[in-house]
Amino acid sequence: MRKNGSIIGSNRVPSITGAVGVWDISDVYISEDVNSWPGQLVPPPSIAALVVAGGGAGGEWYVGGGGGAGGLVASTASVAAGTTYTVTVGGGAATNSSSGVGGSGLNSAITGGSLGTSLSAIGGGGGGYYQGQGGSTYSGVVGGSGGGASYLGSGAAGTTGQGNNGAGTNYTPNQGGGGGGAGAAGSNTLGTAYNVGPTGGNGLTTTLITTTQASTYSIGQVVSSSVYFAGGGGGGSDQWGGAGGYGGGGSGGGGNSGGQGNSGGTVTGATPGTAATANSGGGGGGGGGNATGLNGGAGGSGIVIISYSTNYKAASATTGSPIITTNGSNRVYIFIGSGSITF
Repeated sequence: MRKNGSIIGSNRVPSITGAVGVWDISDVYISEDVNSWPGQLVPPPSIAALVVAGGGAGGEWYVGGGGGAGGLVASTASVAAGTTYTVTVGGGAATNSSSGVGGSGLNSAITGGSLGTSLSAIGGGGGGYYQGQGGSTYSGVVGGSGGGASYLGSGAAGTTGQGNNGAGTNYTPNQGGGGGGAGAAGSNTLGTAYNVGPTGGNGLTTTLITTTQASTYSIGQVVSSSVYFAGGGGGGSDQWGGAGGYGGGGSGGGGNSGGQGNSGGTVTGATPGTAATANSGGGGGGGGGNATGLNGGAGGSGIVIISYSTNYKAASATTGSPIITTNGSNRVYIFIGSGSITF
């Protein structure tokens, strides 16, 4: 029978953060049995997770489409004490060594226990490519977010709940469509100047880590006061390449007539697409136009972040050397490579 902490008045309930008053030993035992006595840290009953797959590569010359971002899953899930969960971090697609459609990124996931596929993200689709005048056009590839098309091709579909579609193109100027991002579809709209390639779709933000942590550990992309993941790659152009979406998307390559190219500065020759930012899940930029051998940029590797309250015990074991830190009153485990975690 509870003694109400020897205090007359409203009912008092002890918790892991405090128990005001003087309590009978039987009350202590009862509270410990239900994990609600101060100082008694127990494994977390649930976690918040961000799972981002690897991004797709941009399509090769001529005016390649931007790579689609890796799928992004942000969710909570119940976990069990003593259960080991496998963490898989998907790599970004490598740039092609010869002309062709960009490769797709690899899947990321947290699996084990009763999770099933609830925390699984699909790799981003590769961007399409165009063989030049008189040649064939190849569309983007479906994925977590879809790859953008090359000249007059079709953008590819993203996965519902994880990403968005890559853009098709329908302009007489030679453009590749932007790759889809976790937060928005790729664009097929020309930039502010003639022949500026379309932009990749923006990714999504997270609050599981701070902007300082993102910069310190080189993960995601910090834009103003937010941390973005999974931006689509910009489309290639025969003049100025399109910008990548927020979330690490690579910029599209430019043509040999000059323009912004992949760095925002003036270029005098055709340029390849730029790689997406590592540990972001961004899509690579599409290759530029008017020259052979202009590869699309590689996709960015994925990431897995797990967070829960410091009122619960730290993980009893991890593998894969995750970054272990805190954000306010939460423990944070950042996996930039595959491993495991046991609560």
